[in-house]
Amino acid sequence: MKGNAFGRLFRIVTWGESHGPAIGVVIDGCPAGLPLEAADIQRELDRRRPGQSDVTTSRRESDSAQLLSGVFEGRTTGTPISILIRNEDVDSSKYEPLKDRPRPGHADWSYLAKHGHRDWRGGGRSSARETACRVAAGAVARKLLARSGVEVAAHVNRIGTVVGRAVSLAEIRANVERTPVRCADLDAAEAMRRVILQAREAGDSIGGSVECLATGVPAGLGEPVYDKLEAELARAMLSINASTAFEIGTGRDVVGMAGSELNDQMTVDETGRVTLASNRAGGIQGGISTGMPIRFEVSFRPPSSIARPQRTVDLTTGEEVTIEVHGRHDPVIPPRAVPVVEAMAALVLVDAMLLAGRIHPDRVDEPRPESGAARGADAAARAGTAVPTPAD
Repeated sequence: MKGNAFGRLFRIVTWGESHGPAIGVVIDGCPAGLPLEAADIQRELDRRRPGQSDVTTSRRESDSAQLLSGVFEGRTTGTPISILIRNEDVDSSKYEPLKDRPRPGHADWSYLAKHGHRDWRGGGRSSARETACRVAAGAVARKLLARSGVEVAAHVNRIGTVVGRAVSLAEIRANVERTPVRCADLDAAEAMRRVILQAREAGDSIGGSVECLATGVPAGLGEPVYDKLEAELARAMLSINASTAFEIGTGRDVVGMAGSELNDQMTVDETGRVTLASNRAGGIQGGISTGMPIRFEVSFRPPSSIARPQRTVDLTTGEEVTIEVHGRHDPVIPPRAVPVVEAMAALVLVDAMLLAGRIHPDRVDEPRPESGAARGADAAARAGTAVPTPAD
C-alpha cells in the first residue's frame, strides 16, 4: 500500500495496525552523532498515549519505545533508526459484529472500496494508533531542531464553541501539561473539559482545533513554487487522522479584510534592523519562511465512533441497518493530537533545514559548507528578528 512514507531527506516509514502485535517507524536520513536514547522518545509518546484522563479513551497502552537500530553508545550512527512500540491492550471483540457493517464517518468503506479487503480490528491501519509512530519520529526531529534553536509548541485553542484566548509561547510552555485538555488558557480549558464530558455522557463526540507555534525558524526555508513551506505543513497536518482544515497566520479571516489591514508592513527596530511590524502571514511569505514565528491551526472533526444509533449497510445482505459503536474511544481528538501536530511540524521543519543546508546531512558535529541560498537566508535572518506575540 502506498502512502506510508513521509519526507525527502529526513524520511520516515510507519507500519503496523491498531490491533496487530506492534506498530513502529523507520527513520532514514538522521545525521550521525545526535545524542539519542529511548527516554527522549518516551517523553513524547507519554503525552500521546491513551488512557491518560477522563477526556480520552480508556484503552491502556504503555507505548514503550524500543530502539532497535541506528543508535550506538547513545548516539545516532547515520543509519536507519527503527523504533518498535508493542500493542498491549487489544480487544477486538467489539469490532467483530461490525466487520461487514461499515461505521459512518470511518474509513471502513473507503479502504474496502480501494483494496477489496481490510483489517476491521479497531480500524486497522486507518486507526489513530498509527500516530504514535509519527510522535516517535518527531521526537528525533525535535532533538535535531533544538540544536539550531528551533522550538515547536502547540495547544488546544478550541473545543466545540469554547474558544481560548490568544496565548504566548511562554504560556504554552507553562500551562499545556497542567490540564488534560492541553489548552494553555486555563480558564477556557476547564470549560472545554465540561463540554467534552457532556458529549461523552450523551454518547456523542465533539470537534476542536490545535494551534501550533514554531519559533527560531530561520528565514529562507521552503522550495517554491510547488513545495512551499506552508504547503508542506498543510500536507503534513492534513495527513493526521480526522484533521479537516489547515489555516496559517490570519487564515480564512483574510476574506473580510482589506490589504491595508492584512499586509505585514516593514519597519526598522531600535537597533536599526529591518523587520516586520506584525506577523499576520504566520511566518511564511511566498512559500518561504520570513524568520518570524510560524503560526498555524489544525481543525479536527468529532471522533466518528459514537454510541448513538447510526444508519449503515450490511454488506452481506445489502440491507440498511442501524448500529451503535461501543468500545473504548476518544470523545474528542485535539488533547491527544497536540504532540502529533508538534511531531509533524518538526518533521517538516527538519526536512526543510536539511534541504536548505542548515543541518549537515551526515553528522551533527560539523557545520555544512554554506551554499549561496544558506548565506542569503542568514542575511535575511540577520535583517530582522523581532518576535511579535501570536495575536499580532
